[in-house]
Amino acid sequence: MLRLEGGTFLMGSDRFYPEEAPIREVEVAPFMVDETPVTNARFARFVEETGYVTLAENAPDAADYPDADPALLVPGSSVFTPPAVQPPLNDSFHWWSWMPGADWRHPSGPGSTIDDIPDHPVVHMALEDAQAFAAWEGKRLPTEAEWEFAARGGLSDADYAWGDELAPEGRMLANYWQGRFPTENTLEDGFARTSPVGHYPANPFGLSDMIGNVWEWTTTPYAPPGQQEGAKCCAPDARMEVDRERTHLQFHIIKGGSHLCAENYCRRYRPAARYPQSTDTSTSHIGFRCFADA
Repeated sequence: MLRLEGGTFLMGSDRFYPEEAPIREVEVAPFMVDETPVTNARFARFVEETGYVTLAENAPDAADYPDADPALLVPGSSVFTPPAVQPPLNDSFHWWSWMPGADWRHPSGPGSTIDDIPDHPVVHMALEDAQAFAAWEGKRLPTEAEWEFAARGGLSDADYAWGDELAPEGRMLANYWQGRFPTENTLEDGFARTSPVGHYPANPFGLSDMIGNVWEWTTTPYAPPGQQEGAKCCAPDARMEVDRERTHLQFHIIKGGSHLCAENYCRRYRPAARYPQSTDTSTSHIGFRCFADA
């Protein structure tokens, strides 16, 4: 972990999505932060030592989903699958599907493994899974302000974690989508899905993968209430496929964007970007990193 001394910084942005505004001064106390997101190898050690079972590996409780098709009440998670034809971008269910058998060990569904990607970020993490791992390591998840302070690397009011250009001189500095999402990925960054942590240059604080690769959980509930319309975009409510009549969902903020963020869709590969995610949702592009009190 790295120690950051905290302080006052400019949080948010007035230049992109309305939920990021206004820019305001925020103060954070000193804290510790993992240099990278939690990897498959780290999470595997946790499971081996504790026997922990993630939310995606448990069948949804029928009592919680009274209107659901019983055939869908099986372990699973949401997996990105590129459609064959360019769809309208206002409905993410064109490229997200509830997949029985998808979980952290099987990131693309049954038959896929993490054997060759131990150094990639663990995915299919619900909030409770991330919190359980963090507690096991004697750590915690960050607040939104702590996460954004860390991601900015001391670059006040810059659009990205490295400055104001997404790809300065054509260099790929994070794992995000190049091309026309969701059908055309030109792979200029070399990866169709996740990438090894630390593959791209660290930010000025020495932290890797704060932008792109996988979304990261925070402990901050999403506000204001009722402003969840954007949840149809980047990281859908996975279990909405099980029961579309769900109510009283709890949303927390995820940060950093993922390998599915693109210039034509979801430009949330920035420190200021914030996104409401239902806490009982896991997908193939949501992970986390641990923080701790200094």
